[in-house]
Order: sequence, then C-alpha cells, then structure tokens
Amino acid sequence: MAVNLFHREFGGEGHPPLVVLHGMLGSSRNWQAAGRDLAARYHVYAPDFRNHGASPHSDEMTYGAMVGDILAWMDSQALGQVALMGHSMGGKVAMVLACRHPERVQRLVLVDIAPKDYFWPGRRREFAAMNALDLGSLHLRAQAEQSFEKDVPDPGMRRFLATNLERTEGGGWKWAINLPVLTAALPVLEKNPLQPGDRYSGPTLVISGARSAYVKPEDGGAIAAHFPNSRMLAIESAGHNPHAEAREEFVRAVFG
Repeated sequence: MAVNLFHREFGGEGHPPLVVLHGMLGSSRNWQAAGRDLAARYHVYAPDFRNHGASPHSDEMTYGAMVGDILAWMDSQALGQVALMGHSMGGKVAMVLACRHPERVQRLVLVDIAPKDYFWPGRRREFAAMNALDLGSLHLRAQAEQSFEKDVPDPGMRRFLATNLERTEGGGWKWAINLPVLTAALPVLEKNPLQPGDRYSGPTLVISGARSAYVKPEDGGAIAAHFPNSRMLAIESAGHNPHAEAREEFVRAVFG
C-alpha cells in the first residue's frame, strides 16, 4: 500500500514539472540549492521516500513499493507526465518508473547510478555505526559525528549521516529515518531493480561524477540496453554528488 509522501517545491511555477528523487539516507533537503537553480526552467518538486525525511515509515522497503508511492504522489499532485530525475537509490527508482510507466515520464535524468548490482562495504560500515550510536547518551549532533569517526573516515559523510538525527519532544534525539528497516533492506536496495526486458525509449541523460566509482565507461552497454535514447556525461570535478559538488556545471548539463 502506498504511503502519503512529504514533498518540497523549490519554485518554477508555470514551467514544466521536474520531479527529483533523492538518494539513500538523504531527503528533499539535499536538493534545495540545486532545486532553486533548476527552477529557472522547471517547476521543481522533491518528495521524501518512505522511511526517509519527513515521509511516513513502513515495514516494506522495495523498489516496487517506492515506485508505487511516487506514482500515487504524482496523482495526488495532478502531475500527469514529468521530467524525472533520480540520484543514486532515487535513480534506481526513476529507472523502474520510466521503464514500466513510460507514459508518465517525458524525460529521464539519472545522477551517478547505473542499472547494475552494487555492493557497498562502506555503506554497511555506515549503517553499523548508526546502529551502534547510543541515542540515550547523545547531547549534541557533533557527538554523533565523533562516534562515527572510527567507521566513517570521510567527515562530510559523517555530517551527512548525522543530518538524519532529530530532536524528540523531550529534548533527546531520534532517527528521522527508519533505521531498522533500511538496515534490513540494504541487500535488496543494492541490487539492479531492472529486468532484461525493461526499456525506456524517451530521452535519457546519465550524469556521473568522474571521481565516483558508481558509473564507469563500461556501464554504457547496460545503460544503452535499457535506455536506447541515452547519453552519458561525466563531470570531472565531482564525485557521487555532482548536484552539490559541481552545482553550476550540473545544472548546465541538465538544461543541456
């Protein structure tokens, strides 16, 4: 059953709709800066996935469930056909939606993700660090970042993980994400969600970060098999988050 997703709008009323899907452990907040820039040509919407951000929690965490949520949310917003952009896990959701409901997607933009299986040892260490955090003894978000240091060497990633902590009414801390469900679902979310016959023939742009290992030149064959009207573009100065690390160049690429 679909859940009622929270979403943000970043402007651009009157322009064609662009729906932006965030990555794992992220939320619509991660797209505020790029979203405002994209609003120069699009009416930009950014929903939070189930078990993320301000959207409801659910025991089911599959690509099929997330696609169902997005379609129901699009219907609730009277969005018939949209430009669809997805980053990382959100890109996998966007792939499935475009291939299986092509009538709803005018254009597809995939951000640093390819249709293949991933195995993320670093992500598993990050989840272990979050699950080991003692929320009862936590006073400041900075303490959480410090506790992650042993398992998460990148300070930017430590800050990113800690953004998923929020205050309780009693002044303590809790996870905004549904951490137990996401932890259990990680092996499923790492898999390629597409089947051999899945295809989307509409215009598709795959933007990658040249410093990221998520999309490699040899992935071009798999991308073309599912998205025959696709082109690949690597941003040299960016890693896995080109929309944040090289925002101006990223926005120019999307505008084409």
